[in-house]
Amino acid sequence: MLLLAGLWGAAWVLRAPGEGIAESFVRQLAFFSGAGLPPPSAGGVTLPEGVTLGGPYSLTDQTGRAVTEATYAGGLSLMYFGFTYCPDVCPTELGIIGQVMEELGPDASRVTPILVTIDPERDTPEVLAAYVVNFHPKMVGLTGTAAQIADVARKFRVYYQRVRNAENSDYLMDHSSFIYLVGSDGRVRGLFRPGSAPEAIAEAVRGALRAG
Repeated sequence: MLLLAGLWGAAWVLRAPGEGIAESFVRQLAFFSGAGLPPPSAGGVTLPEGVTLGGPYSLTDQTGRAVTEATYAGGLSLMYFGFTYCPDVCPTELGIIGQVMEELGPDASRVTPILVTIDPERDTPEVLAAYVVNFHPKMVGLTGTAAQIADVARKFRVYYQRVRNAENSDYLMDHSSFIYLVGSDGRVRGLFRPGSAPEAIAEAVRGALRAG
């Protein structure tokens, strides 16, 4: 987690003019790994050669059921890491995922949209159940213990940190904001920047479905 925080700090300081923090982070990650960054395609970011994201995880869904990456085997997942108290970025990105599901039409039956909370203290299964239905009927909300969330965040290289809210005594969560296209093995097949067009993401999802 300290390494990730350092990379996000470097991404902020060393980003090029006009470059978003998310793009700068991936570039710093590529540099750290010693790999070059290929051009993005279909609105996404191509991971540098040798860099892998994702993996097995054990969490709890919005119904209280224990789940793993195997629960969603047989299809793909569109996964986002955020929290229900997020004022703007999370609803925007989850709304994009909902639009992608509509854009996919019949292919949406082979895709599971997932929100993984980075705020398990407040985002209980009950809270997630009431939240995710606002974005798509199929959307799943996943939570867990602080250790479980830290583990899955590490595997997906998600940055998150609690920050104080200057307006009141509550707190917010600072976090990275990619949408992940995940295979049935829990490994990332595609990575999409914040604000990516739903049509571009849907195109990439269809390509991954065709490729098996």
